[in-house]
Amino acid sequence: MEKNQFPYEVYDEEKVACALRHLPCETHIESLSTFYKIMGDPTRLMLLMALEAGELCASDLANVTNMSRSAVSHQLKTLRQAKLVKSRRDGKIIFYELDDEHIHSVLKVALEHIKEDRHDSQS
Repeated sequence: MEKNQFPYEVYDEEKVACALRHLPCETHIESLSTFYKIMGDPTRLMLLMALEAGELCASDLANVTNMSRSAVSHQLKTLRQAKLVKSRRDGKIIFYELDDEHIHSVLKVALEHIKEDRHDSQS
């Protein structure tokens, strides 16, 4: 590394180099940011958590989440476009489920973290 490569003094060149190697490309950072913005909405997160139990239609999701079918459908469209949920048609009814195991994992790990954090702060 050149001395003038960074705008500020470098205290540990090895750690800086390691951090730079671990940073994803800018495109992946943008995609990850979008992913978290979509996941960060409480309404969409509630729908995703409800789908953790398995496949549901929009009407059943509306009942589970106490939302209107219109609101559920609107949010499902966003989740589908973001590839967080997938759908299948059975006659007139469309069923939704989490897109893949990665979504299950993200939800599970995040919830475990929140529960662990609460437990530690209550001690």
